[in-house]
Amino acid sequence: MSFGDPNNPYGQQPQQPQGQPGYGYPQQAPQGVPPQGGYGYPQQGQPAYGAVPPQAPGTLQANNGYINVAGLGTVQVATMGRRFGARLIDGAIIGVLYFILSSVVFAGAFSAANDIKDCSGIDPLSPSYQTCVNEAATQAGEAAGGIFAAFFGGLLILSLATLLYEWLMIAFVGATVGKMALGLKVVKENTGQVPGIGGGFIRWIIPMVGAFLCGIGQILVYLSPFFDNSGKLQGWHDRAAGTLVVKK
Repeated sequence: MSFGDPNNPYGQQPQQPQGQPGYGYPQQAPQGVPPQGGYGYPQQGQPAYGAVPPQAPGTLQANNGYINVAGLGTVQVATMGRRFGARLIDGAIIGVLYFILSSVVFAGAFSAANDIKDCSGIDPLSPSYQTCVNEAATQAGEAAGGIFAAFFGGLLILSLATLLYEWLMIAFVGATVGKMALGLKVVKENTGQVPGIGGGFIRWIIPMVGAFLCGIGQILVYLSPFFDNSGKLQGWHDRAAGTLVVKK
């Protein structure tokens, strides 16, 4: 004799209607209708709990030094300390090149000076003395002309080397040797790519124009990131070229 459920004398399990979930389970939306979310699930079009909403490119995050750059994601803005260190390394490289060129120029100048005739052993009253003096004067003029030509030629070569070093490396690589050593890179703010020929030239020429003002303008350009209120540490040359200096 069974003492089971009087409402179910035969002991059969109740059947759920087909297609209907049991009690306590989320309801399924009809086919073609997007789910609206249940308990613990985000509503359609709403970010999940704790998720960080995506930020537009160029957005600086909460003054923590990180910025969202298109194509790169979230990257850290390069500090002025690292940028100054990179500038010192690049300056040392240019200084070594300048020393080598100057040594070549001065070596040529001393060689030309040693070739000038010495008329001290000739009798000043003799005709040969006047001839020697004239020849020595001609040699001295040629030597002076050669020294000036070598000096300005060396400056031209040095300026060209500096141009190619700073301009082309920033344009195609996004970093000079100094920036590579300290893990920095110059990128376009709107794309995250290297500046290219145009951007690299603009970024180089602005400090060089400032250098004509006794170097004061150039120093101000390199210090101008301190005046950037946006927190991106963009100098005047960066703003003109549309670039950012970031940490790789």
